[in-house]
Amino acid sequence: MMRISPVGAETLLSVLGAGSMEAAARDLHISPSAVSQRLRALEEEVGRVLLVRSKPLQPTPAAAPLVRYARQLRLLEQGVARELGDDPARLRIPLAVNADSLATWFLAPLARLAERHRAVFDLHRDDQDFTARLLEEGTVMAAVTSRAEPIAGCRVRALGVLRYEAVATPRFVATHFPDGVTADALAHAPVIDFDARDDLQTRWLLASGADPAVPPRHRIPASHDFASATLRGMGWSLLPTLQTAGLAEGALLPLGGSAIDVPLFWQQWSLRSALLDAVADEVVAEARRVLIAP
Repeated sequence: MMRISPVGAETLLSVLGAGSMEAAARDLHISPSAVSQRLRALEEEVGRVLLVRSKPLQPTPAAAPLVRYARQLRLLEQGVARELGDDPARLRIPLAVNADSLATWFLAPLARLAERHRAVFDLHRDDQDFTARLLEEGTVMAAVTSRAEPIAGCRVRALGVLRYEAVATPRFVATHFPDGVTADALAHAPVIDFDARDDLQTRWLLASGADPAVPPRHRIPASHDFASATLRGMGWSLLPTLQTAGLAEGALLPLGGSAIDVPLFWQQWSLRSALLDAVADEVVAEARRVLIAP
């Protein structure tokens, strides 16, 4: 049976976090040559190349289960230390979350957790359709995702539905939709996308009978700035109702059409950890309080 060195896996995790062997050596208080030797020994143990020697260093696909193993060891060690009455160091909890959840509801439970637990959070922002990939790679311990099927080695819990509605400023509506939100008017009205992978506006256009390839499109890849651009009249967009509810009355007008509902789920490693379970319970409770029930 393959034996994996915990020291080697920890060194791999440190190198990927630091970006170079020299920086990892400083973090581990060993020499760069010792870091290199540990990694070489680990690659020999598993019979795979684990790093792409680029700047910064990048993991190969074979590194993902070893990174996950090293993070799980850290969780287990902290749990053991707490049971033995030791005061463990603050554990870094990497989590993946979509931008709109981060901008609307996700920080509140993390703030409460930070007050009660010795943990710091390392957030990775990505589209909800892609955060699951970070779990599979071992980059994060848990994720807000649109994926309902459990990832291998993970547990899944439903969070709720994030609802989006098409909106624009009164001035934008008066300028671009004087005769109503028709397919012809939508062909000429500027639209705002989050990034190249954002398909919400495209889905709404198709449902409204408009050709999504025709309108001029802005791309603004930050949730707060995306909403700000809509409020400044740069274009129309789909915003979460959680976000528009806090705006002054009449700041944005609904364009009609069907709302788009995005079901969200919480996926985390199946490994039992009191700290990770506490994070899950707090996040799930907040989501079920503010999101629409599925």
